Amino acid sequence: ARNRSAAARIPMYTEQPHAKRIEFRPPDTAANPYLAFSAMLMAGLDGIKNKIDPGDPVDRNTYELSAEEAANIPTVPSSLGEALEALEQDHQYLLEGDVFTQDVIDVWIDYKRTAEIDPIRLRPHPWEFHLYFDV
Repeated sequence: ARNRSAAARIPMYTEQPHAKRIEFRPPDTAANPYLAFSAMLMAGLDGIKNKIDPGDPVDRNTYELSAEEAANIPTVPSSLGEALEALEQDHQYLLEGDVFTQDVIDVWIDYKRTAEIDPIRLRPHPWEFHLYFDV
């Protein structure tokens, strides 16, 4: 099966070695590509250096799995808030080789919370108006 729902995959469309590639799909299209690709490379190098087991491949579309099956598959954070919490908990690998500094990471997390998460959290969502307008 061609699992296009995977965060990281090696498509097996061809047997030609020069046509093979690695895909990593999660970055947001609004992400700063310099920061995003630097962080992804650092995470990959950390995985190689520390021999982190990526787990077994999932050769099925994860959107078609039952709730029980899906519960056994690791996922990436589902919101910016969850991503920032994960970054706070695990970012030591980003400091290797002075690619990022602790100050950059701290300022980035604070900025994302105050400039993006809080303004949305502090205002009603349009769906709330729909749900409660005529109550």
